[in-house]
Amino acid sequence: MAQYDVVIIGGGPGGYNAAIRAGQLGLKAAVVEMRETLGGTCLNVGCMPSKALLHASELYEAANTEFATLGIEVKPKLNLPQMQKQKADSVGQLTKGIEFLFKKNKVDWVKGRGRIAGAGKVEVTAADGAVTTLEAQNIVIATGSEPAGLPGVTVDNDRVLDSTGALALPQVPKHLVVIGAGIIGLELGSVWRRLGAKVTVVEFLDRITPGMDGEVAKAFQKALAKQGMEFRLGMKVTGGKAGKGGVALTMEPVAGGAAETIEADYVLLAIGRRPFTEGLGLETVGIETDKRGFIAADHWKTSAPGVWAIGDVTLGPMLAHKAEEEAVACIEAIAGKAGHVNYGIIPSVVYTAPEVAWVGKTEEELKAEGRAYKVGKFPFLANSRAKINHETEGFVKVLADAATDEILGAHLFGPSVSEMVGEYAVAMEFRAASEDVARTCHPHPTRSEALRQAAMGVEGWTMQA
Repeated sequence: MAQYDVVIIGGGPGGYNAAIRAGQLGLKAAVVEMRETLGGTCLNVGCMPSKALLHASELYEAANTEFATLGIEVKPKLNLPQMQKQKADSVGQLTKGIEFLFKKNKVDWVKGRGRIAGAGKVEVTAADGAVTTLEAQNIVIATGSEPAGLPGVTVDNDRVLDSTGALALPQVPKHLVVIGAGIIGLELGSVWRRLGAKVTVVEFLDRITPGMDGEVAKAFQKALAKQGMEFRLGMKVTGGKAGKGGVALTMEPVAGGAAETIEADYVLLAIGRRPFTEGLGLETVGIETDKRGFIAADHWKTSAPGVWAIGDVTLGPMLAHKAEEEAVACIEAIAGKAGHVNYGIIPSVVYTAPEVAWVGKTEEELKAEGRAYKVGKFPFLANSRAKINHETEGFVKVLADAATDEILGAHLFGPSVSEMVGEYAVAMEFRAASEDVARTCHPHPTRSEALRQAAMGVEGWTMQA
């Protein structure tokens, strides 16, 4: 029976980063992963393949709509099989990269489905049915999440798709209906709209992207609508019947009213994700989940001694980088170090075009807390690099404490903001004031100057707008 300091169940961003950190700290570690490749949902059927299609579809749309303005005359032709192939090739390189890192850090990959089989034991069932048992001083649950279901709508990944199915369509839909106006639905909807599909988004709430600052969400919806995406907000989906040529989706207004049916050749169900905690043998060590399947953890410790939980199986944002942060902190705690995660400073991003990125508090949250704050804003329309690049939609918004000027939140809507929000995350980690950013020299001309100008605006001395 193989013995380890740490056995990690799940090889996604939480699991593989936990394993690598364990190896760095001299702990003998193993990862149990049931997929044929490492990387979990994120690398295999989530973050990475979606970004590959987002990038490719952006270029395709630019070639159709923007290149002529720039003096580049082309007539692009979509080769969807090649677009899907380059996506798969990129994903393959990333997953192989994790295998290399495992070897570098002396981490064992045990292939199969893992379950806890009592204190200090993990049972692994391989694809051929063979069962092995690993002994571990510490067990880390990092099994991630899976797409959430909806009563009356059965995913078959033929006509009714989850996010995995929507990444692998063999043809461009004529009409794609997306159920759910969250990050996943809007990103994948954007991909297929750019490639030629009519896209209708149906959302139960009366707004898109819950959790996003309200002002930004309104501007974001307006931008997507201008691009051609249709929105049906405040609508409850009651059923979906898939046929040979498409899907008949029934829905009714949340506020009451007549039911209606919408026809589409494909439907994407993207109403969120749920923790993957079934069948893990939690009962063998006395761990209970809540009604939604989440595992309670205090500083990543569960109620069972020596059993830890990180990532999507715990409460909090279901984000790969949140799982990565918890992975490092959890392993460091196991190794006797002071692991720490600042949950108030975990950025969120929507990788559409324009992008949306934010970190910290929204205006709605600050108002609910009764906290006095100041706002600084700057439009990309006034940013020289954005203007030259014809990327002027959007703005940067900074929220700072009215008394201390400490940055409480930053909300970015515009070009390449996913690459810039980290600046505010760093500033907030050091509890910087908006003046600190306002008085920090930024290179010219860059889009990042908008971050500085918005910080200037907190005290009313924006200079370029």
